[in-house]
Amino acid sequence: MKQKIVIKLQVQCDKCRSKAMKIAAVADGVISVAFEGEDKSKVVMTGDGTDAAIVAGRLRKKLGYADLLSVEEVK
Repeated sequence: MKQKIVIKLQVQCDKCRSKAMKIAAVADGVISVAFEGEDKSKVVMTGDGTDAAIVAGRLRKKLGYADLLSVEEVK
């Protein structure tokens, strides 16, 4: 089942944004990763069988703050 996962981050610099992109991209089942929002604070991932809680936990561990906003099925 394909999913669209949205996680809100607090990133202050481009290096932190790059780090978040790397963490999200290597998660199991992730097909695409993009940033959304005015200040590029939302990570939007599309994947097949991706565990959103694990990805949010990894982002929290490395960056300090990550809030899981939504997980919805993509048809």
